[in-house]
Amino acid sequence: MIKINKHQQAFKEEVERKRGNLGKRPEWLKVRLPSGTNYSEVYELMRKAELHTVCEEARCPNIAECWEHRTATFMILGDTCTRSCGFCNVKLGIPEKVDWDEPRRVANSVKQLGLRHAVITSVNRDELYDGGASVFTETVRLIREITPNCTIEILIPDFKGEEHALEIIMQNPPDILNHNLETVKRLYHAVRPQAKYERSLKVLKWFKEKGLRTKSGIMVGIGETNDEVLELMGDLRRVKCDILTIGQYLQPTKDHLPVDRYVTLEEFQMFKEAGEAMGFLAVESAPLVRSSYHADKHARDL
Repeated sequence: MIKINKHQQAFKEEVERKRGNLGKRPEWLKVRLPSGTNYSEVYELMRKAELHTVCEEARCPNIAECWEHRTATFMILGDTCTRSCGFCNVKLGIPEKVDWDEPRRVANSVKQLGLRHAVITSVNRDELYDGGASVFTETVRLIREITPNCTIEILIPDFKGEEHALEIIMQNPPDILNHNLETVKRLYHAVRPQAKYERSLKVLKWFKEKGLRTKSGIMVGIGETNDEVLELMGDLRRVKCDILTIGQYLQPTKDHLPVDRYVTLEEFQMFKEAGEAMGFLAVESAPLVRSSYHADKHARDL
């Protein structure tokens, strides 16, 4: 179960008090149940290889669509996170020791799935000297060795902003470097209490200056205003971030932060058009968009 701090609890109570009756979930947020031959094969492969996916751990609404197309976002460094983000369904606690065979199993699974584009993310491992950067870079190295034509995106934590960890990532750089801001600056105390807005921007800037294509993602409907979203988008463009994903926040369980409101389709379209006008190479903005949505297209077509 998630453990929220007193600031998160106060924020949760404030949102619930202000929003009143949220009403029924809109039709555009309904998704089909996972099924199909490809879905079953991907599921069985993940279990056999003893791998975790963010698709499952974070209860992604696109799992049916992505797995049926034989794509998945691998989650390395175990299934236990050292941070208590108020929106995330990944287990919080003391992680097990690093599994150094995990990169090999991920790379072999990428080959077995026949992926053209692989997405690798992780839990936060703040107890490690490099935050787990060594496992990331070894995973990228092995995927390139075994499946050289597969493009790779990594969705990394902030590694507490430690430059030695960022340098380790650059030993085997990905095609796309993704690091999510998740929400607007004002809400970090409740949504990402162990993270820092400016630090995340600096991480994206650091990798952009190394020549990588950079990407970030946010949730909406968790208490922000549209003006704050537009301000965040401007901050991302100031560090020359290339790709942005925007999706509706959905409360994983009653213990997590509540949904403040359901953002309309018109507002998502407004964010997309505003982002394109700001100069993003691509903006994925729709209720069910998540960080890895159309990730293969971003690597292939831009």
